[in-house]
Amino acid sequence: MPPPAGPASLVVVDPNGHRASAPIDPLPFLIGRNPGNHLVLRDSRISRTHARIVVEGGEYVVEDCGSRHGLYVNGRRVARHALRDSDKIEFGAQDCYALVFALDGAELKRLIGQAGAAPSGVQPLPGAGGGMAKLRAILELARTMQSSLSIDDVLASVVDAALAVTGAERGFLLLRNEGRLETRIARRSDGRRLAVSDLRVPREVLHRALERRREMLHMNFNPLSGDDAQASHSVADLELRSVVCVPLVRVRTGQGDVTSVFSASSETVGLLYLDSRVAAADLAGGNRELVQTLAIEASTVLENARLLEEERAKQRLDEELRIARNIQQSLLPRSLPAAGWLRAAGGSVASRMVGGDYFDVIQVNPHCWSAVVADVSGKGPASALLAALLQGALITASEQPSALGRRMERINRFLLERTGGEKYATIFHCLLDRDGRLSYVNAAHCPPLIARAGGPPASLDATGLPVGLVESAEYAVAEVRLNPGDKLVIYTDGVTEAQNAAGEFFGRKRLKEIVAARAAESCQAIHHAIDQAVSAFTEGAEQSDDITLLVLEYAE
Repeated sequence: MPPPAGPASLVVVDPNGHRASAPIDPLPFLIGRNPGNHLVLRDSRISRTHARIVVEGGEYVVEDCGSRHGLYVNGRRVARHALRDSDKIEFGAQDCYALVFALDGAELKRLIGQAGAAPSGVQPLPGAGGGMAKLRAILELARTMQSSLSIDDVLASVVDAALAVTGAERGFLLLRNEGRLETRIARRSDGRRLAVSDLRVPREVLHRALERRREMLHMNFNPLSGDDAQASHSVADLELRSVVCVPLVRVRTGQGDVTSVFSASSETVGLLYLDSRVAAADLAGGNRELVQTLAIEASTVLENARLLEEERAKQRLDEELRIARNIQQSLLPRSLPAAGWLRAAGGSVASRMVGGDYFDVIQVNPHCWSAVVADVSGKGPASALLAALLQGALITASEQPSALGRRMERINRFLLERTGGEKYATIFHCLLDRDGRLSYVNAAHCPPLIARAGGPPASLDATGLPVGLVESAEYAVAEVRLNPGDKLVIYTDGVTEAQNAAGEFFGRKRLKEIVAARAAESCQAIHHAIDQAVSAFTEGAEQSDDITLLVLEYAE
């Protein structure tokens, strides 16, 4: 490739008419809003990477990089254009930045005329800056914070503003990640990004600031002694004249404009680091306070980004749990028998998005029905998954009562092997024959109640341990005879342990009283009465356990 005709620069004219120079180096030379470009123009109408300048055949050529509003040279929209002295480059928006191409030094001086303050991302001219430059840098930061959706754009503006305030030559924003410092932003005072090879900083100085959590660590290096001797070795290796180091602390944003700053060193999230090789950083005349304020702003931006990510993660989790809840509800019986010699009414309400309770009623054959209610220990997704596993294991049933015990033993061993005893479940599993014979296994579940008209309810006590606890557990099969009109009330402890606002439990006594009073009524009426009584007792108080209730009615 032939070399270009000579060194070239761009005269950058900001919307206020201020002019400054930006050397076209390196090549390709990227122009746009993104902090990673070589010339950064902070205007939301300019694309992230709007254009680039390359050299072809000894000429500088400007190319559109697929920008949103287009690239214009001398008022004409172009895709690419060979540049000549004084060509004017624009970005398709009124009152926006404009660039003037200058190939030699004489032409550059003529085009610049009276120097103004440099916009963000370009090299200020000699004599520019001072209080007005600092003010413009702060205003540019405020504008970026209001208009930019990019966290890196805002953080880059913070570093640019700190460089403008102090007059330092390089600026870094480093964040703590598992005990290490990782560079997030690295900038030169002309707004250009530093190369990876330039990211050498005196680590001893950084770790001192991070560990001591001073508000600011500022050192100007001439002959050093005392506490700064160790730091001076790394500083001398880099030939630094001045270093400014400000910790970024974890902040908590409150109502209004109130911001709390944590003081614990463990809450230090990173550093704003500035250095110079030629001149000492200027921290006089309020500059120190400005830099500290910029560090707080960077900390606030990072905290807001963290909170936003947490909120997004929570929304994703809530959506996943909502889907899981719908799936779990779909696994419950779509309908229960409402006619014939067996009738049933049931329901389950999870205390959280998903629960660990499960019930089912399955017809084994025309002369036999199977019913099961299970309660997995714990709450949340893990218990819900285990409840679904139990449903899969119990979805088929044999009409042989002896098979109940063997099946429960297999489930016990299976759970113990998979969970190591950390998760277990109580289960009531029964078979009801057409002649009224009820065969059941009660694996430490709440004793179901048999409601008989004219008498107190009878309980079906446990015949074995919870499944998933003891490998050698055995599960005996018990039998009882139901008479026509009898009802079997099966429930989980979420019913009897339902609490009101005062912390009182609904209790088994209340449950038995309702069952006894409604023994002559249908299974639907008994289920409704218990459900209403629990709701009236809790008065909407949040419950800590799932509530599951199944009522079977044996009829001729």
